[in-house]
Amino acid sequence: MSARARLLVVFALVGLLGCSSGGEAPATRIDLSQPWATGTPADVGMSQQSLDKAASACAAIPRCRALVVARHGLLVFERYFVDASADTPFDVRSVTKSVTGALTGIALRDGILKSLDDSMGNYIGAVYTLDDQNRAVHLAHLTTMTGGWQWDDTVDYNLWIVSDEHVQYLLDRPHVVAPGAFFDYNSAAVHVLGVALQLASGTPLPDYANQHLFAPLAIDGAAWEELENGRVNAGAGIQLKGRDLLKLGQLYLQRGWSGATSVVPESWVDQSSSPQFSWRDPDDGGLQSVTYGRLWWVSDHAPGTFFAWGYGGQFIFVVTSLDLVVVTTTNWQGVSQDPNGVVGLEDQMFGVVVNDVFPAAK
Repeated sequence: MSARARLLVVFALVGLLGCSSGGEAPATRIDLSQPWATGTPADVGMSQQSLDKAASACAAIPRCRALVVARHGLLVFERYFVDASADTPFDVRSVTKSVTGALTGIALRDGILKSLDDSMGNYIGAVYTLDDQNRAVHLAHLTTMTGGWQWDDTVDYNLWIVSDEHVQYLLDRPHVVAPGAFFDYNSAAVHVLGVALQLASGTPLPDYANQHLFAPLAIDGAAWEELENGRVNAGAGIQLKGRDLLKLGQLYLQRGWSGATSVVPESWVDQSSSPQFSWRDPDDGGLQSVTYGRLWWVSDHAPGTFFAWGYGGQFIFVVTSLDLVVVTTTNWQGVSQDPNGVVGLEDQMFGVVVNDVFPAAK
C-alpha cells in the first residue's frame, strides 16, 4: 500500500516540530527564467545505463507518460511515452498543493497573508459562515493537514468536487478533533487556503501565480481546474509541462532562488521540505520513513529528500544531497478500475525513481 493511501487514515500527531532544515543551496544555482541547458548523464556523473533502465521500466507501464531528470542544473534525461511529448500539459492532480504552498510562502513574505498563526476566518469570514471551531483553524493547520474536520479524502473528495459551493462544503463538516491534533489528508482544506489567498490579494489565484511564481520561471500556459465563482481548485488539477514541473523542483532544490532572484523565501522552502511531524510511515516503494512537511511530502530515503505527490504517480522528487530533480507523470484517468488500482500505479512509479533513477546518481 502506498504511503498516502496509508496516511489517509487519521494519524495521531505525536509532535508538531515546525523545524527548519537549514539546508544549503546547491553548488549550481541556475537562472530558471532561461530555457533548460541540456547535457548528457555522463556530464553530471550519472549512469546512462541506469537511466535507460528507468525509461524501459516506464515504457512497460502502460499509463506512464513522462520521465524527466535534471542534475547539477542540467536537463540530462527526458523521455515521453505513448502520445505525450515535451509540449504536453499534464494534469498533475495534488502536485497543485505544492504550487499553492509556494504561493502561500510568497504571500507571507509580501504581507498579503499576515501570519500562519492567523485564523482562516480573518480571510474568508466576510464571505463564508464559520463556527467557533472553524475560526480556531489557522493558516498553519491548512498547510499541514491538521484542520480537524471529519474527512476521508478517498471518499469525500469525490463528493466535495461535485458540490455547488466548495468552501462552505468543508466548513459545514463537523470537527472530530481540535485543530492541530491530528494529520488527516484533506484536499478541500488546501483549496480553502487558496481561496483565502485570493481574497486577501484581491487577485484570481491563477493571475497571482503567473505574476509571482510562474513568470519569474518563464512558465506559461499553466491551466487550473475551474470551480465556482471564478475560482479554481487550489488542491488539485493544475496542468503543466514536464520541463516546467522540473523547474518547480529545481526552484525548491535552490531554496527558492532563480539565479540571483529570490522567488520563494528560503525559510518557507526549508519549512515545507522539513518534517513538521515526529511520526513516520515506515516504507513506500523503497522510500524510507515518509512524513509530511508543509504541502510537500518528506522522506528519510537520503538526506534532503522531499517530493510533490499527485494522484496516480504524478511526482516531483527533489534530493538535495544528490543535487537531483526527477519528474514523473502518468495517465491517471480511470486508474481506479485497473486490477492494481491507484496504489499499484503509484508503487510502480515510485519503483522507477527509487530503483533506477536515484542509483544512477550515486
